[in-house]
Amino acid sequence: MSIFKFKQFEVDQQGCAMKINTDGVLLAAKASHPHPHNILDIGTGTGVIALMLAQRYPHAQVEAIEIDAQASETAGYNFQKSAFKDRLIGRHVAIQEYVTSKKFDLIVSNPPFFLNDLKSEELRKGIARHADLDFFETLVAKSAGLLSEDGLLWLILPPKQADLVVGISASENLTLLERVHIHSDESKPEFRQIIVLGREGKDRVEHNFYIYESFQEYTSAYKQLLKDFFLAF
Repeated sequence: MSIFKFKQFEVDQQGCAMKINTDGVLLAAKASHPHPHNILDIGTGTGVIALMLAQRYPHAQVEAIEIDAQASETAGYNFQKSAFKDRLIGRHVAIQEYVTSKKFDLIVSNPPFFLNDLKSEELRKGIARHADLDFFETLVAKSAGLLSEDGLLWLILPPKQADLVVGISASENLTLLERVHIHSDESKPEFRQIIVLGREGKDRVEHNFYIYESFQEYTSAYKQLLKDFFLAF
């Protein structure tokens, strides 16, 4: 089925090259800021991250941009069906062309990450999943320019690409404030990192996050994180 039901909203995934996945919901549930007034979701896809953030921050305006026309249309449809529709704005535009006078307290992205890998046979899925070095440089530079003074940039990436982005961020006067190492379970190496970049020079925080306790059994931390969203928890 193309409809994914959450506790407070539904997401129609019809026509979206990239469906709802663990990366997106983890990022949306973890990304935080003490008092976000404006939030930006870069590469919103189905709109699920923007919807989750609109639920979590009832006083925030959430803007979501998407390069793929069909996905952008689907995200807009999902926004209009939700209880948060008055605080959600969807735009069909690439981050490279995105222009606004707004400053954002919280910017999130679950970006394409297969750096320099072979392109997908399906063009739209290829755009959704693949990136080159220029893309990451643009993503960081544009985000740095869009952040408010105490704004935070949250990204979820494989470890190799996360290290690359951290290296790029220094040239934009952004510092790594937090790194979350995400593992399927305690016996497996990390497969993703959530990184938090900002201008304030705090002590860096690093910690591990495990999704499964055992076969098909989620950890209490995972269930606690997503209990406000998933019907099963």
